[in-house]
Amino acid sequence: MKRYIGRVNLIQPVEIAICIGTAIALGLLFDRINAFERMAIFFAKHESWQLDEYFFVLFFGGIGALVLAIRRAADLAREMIEREKAEAHALSLARHDPLTGLANRRVLHDELPALLEEARSSTSQCAVFMVDLDHFKPINDVYGHDTGDAVLVEVASRLQRAAGAHGLVARVGGDEFVLAILQEPGTDAPARTAIQVIRALSVPYDVGGRLLELGATVGIARAPVDATLGDDLLRVADVAMYDAKRTGKGTHCFFHADMDQRLRARAMLETELREAITTGDITPYFQPVISLADDRIVGFEALARWHHPTRGTISPDEFIPIAEDLGLIDALSHRILREGCIAARDWHWDTSLSINISPVQLKDSWFAARLLAVLQETGFAPQRLIVEVTENAIIDDIQHAATVFASLQNIGIRIALDDFGKGYSSLSHLRELKFDNLKIDSSFVQSMNTAESRKIVSAVAGLGMALGMPVTAEGVESAEVADALRVLGCEHAQGFLFGRPVPASEAARMVVNDDARAELAKRSAG
Repeated sequence: MKRYIGRVNLIQPVEIAICIGTAIALGLLFDRINAFERMAIFFAKHESWQLDEYFFVLFFGGIGALVLAIRRAADLAREMIEREKAEAHALSLARHDPLTGLANRRVLHDELPALLEEARSSTSQCAVFMVDLDHFKPINDVYGHDTGDAVLVEVASRLQRAAGAHGLVARVGGDEFVLAILQEPGTDAPARTAIQVIRALSVPYDVGGRLLELGATVGIARAPVDATLGDDLLRVADVAMYDAKRTGKGTHCFFHADMDQRLRARAMLETELREAITTGDITPYFQPVISLADDRIVGFEALARWHHPTRGTISPDEFIPIAEDLGLIDALSHRILREGCIAARDWHWDTSLSINISPVQLKDSWFAARLLAVLQETGFAPQRLIVEVTENAIIDDIQHAATVFASLQNIGIRIALDDFGKGYSSLSHLRELKFDNLKIDSSFVQSMNTAESRKIVSAVAGLGMALGMPVTAEGVESAEVADALRVLGCEHAQGFLFGRPVPASEAARMVVNDDARAELAKRSAG
């Protein structure tokens, strides 16, 4: 409409031609009926009326009015055309994703029933593929949304090629897409299509001279096998996609009825987890860390424990990933840290408290400030706190991790690299990030009866000694393993041999008893 307003007052060539044509037609008509001669005779007979002057005024006034009428008609025509264009554009925006040009969720819900009806009438099946991009968020975070948008446009193009001319492709979320394709029933066509989609989307994306990589996870549902209605088909395809993500990204998965049951169970668990974090039903338990030199308690690791009123004890391996997915891990960790610091501040002055932080927390630029706020609130000494991280938590952004670690270490907090040997085990990470402690993964400690694991434990212990980092062996369950660790040079150990995770009150008793034993041994030696 703005373009139209800018030129509405200009006489267009077409309008000029119409005016000239009209004037010529009138002239020919007047000549045909001798109008001018008759008018001249009439004006001569009535010269006193001065009709000739009025005639010319009316004649040229009529011509002017005609021109104005033609211009107004042309203006209205242009206005209607622009309005139709605007309405068509608005309709297109309402039915298509403005970035990729793909159909949106509204079009998908409108057109999927027609595909299902076509499948029924042609004895074929309608396969729906729910596609979720893997590792797309880091591209947005690191390179910006313009780069992310360029990647999404290319993703849309690749999906359209995979779906073919008769397939329906829609964007239904930030990095979620749906393909709906008619295929022959009883064949492996859906699996082949899913594999083709995953391979196509895994090819690197050249954006601004950078080669960016991402992947895709695909959930597959078929009509009429899994559902007969469009909304139900989309829902079960979504269920299959999330199940595929649970088992491992970059894969495809067909829907099965038991998936729906698991999803409903998870939804209930999510609701209960939110409530448990709010009400404080998830509490810290404390597992002792022992000095192998004298069997004294040197610290405790705080571990989250959820005692559900009807389900019993729920494993952290089950609810911690859910808390991360729901964005609740920060609130959960904050509660565990705060309650842990309150419990530990009355222990012996040199007894440490270890806490675990997740990759999500490490990416938070305010993490160090929030942690320090808890220490100030509870009166817990920073020098007694050890923050444990895994290599998986730091691998995405080493520089950011180094900055966070430095800010924590500047106030006296120690940083421990947890599960060393299980992840990347990069020596460059040890050099760049300046860890204070190393923890050997329990899988190597518990298999020390094999020569390979024993060599790994020996190498890590030697590395810790060379770098001046105390080494803690996790998962110690027998005296024989503890003795072997002493010989290899491990300084600290943790495991069921020395104590299981216990509530705060029991941990306090363990500290008191440990101090009493140490005092008794000191007196006996004296």
